[in-house]
Amino acid sequence: QVQLVESGGGLVQPGGSLRLSCAASGSDVSGAVMGWYRQAPGKQRELVASITSGGNTNYADSVKGRFTISRVNARNTMYLQMNSLKPEDTAVYYCNVRFILENYWGQGTQVTVPS
Repeated sequence: QVQLVESGGGLVQPGGSLRLSCAASGSDVSGAVMGWYRQAPGKQRELVASITSGGNTNYADSVKGRFTISRVNARNTMYLQMNSLKPEDTAVYYCNVRFILENYWGQGTQVTVPS
């Protein structure tokens, strides 16, 4: 079993920055694909960014150039640096760890960017 704990969310003004962290425990996740998803009220959960064990990254078009995903395998930790935040980035952000046969989610952290 893998436990995931997100931190770093909060209220930030448009144009501001936040850094989300996801700490994994219970198992070594260095071989897993890790990702950040978000879910806004009334909308489906969507992929924000993902990163493979080797460091290959993938971003949603809406965040390209503004968000950066990274991981430190030795610390079982993943990050999401969010810059130039917009009101449409407001959502609950979830950490995800995906192995071939297993998939784990964190409890989520709220990010609010007022309009």
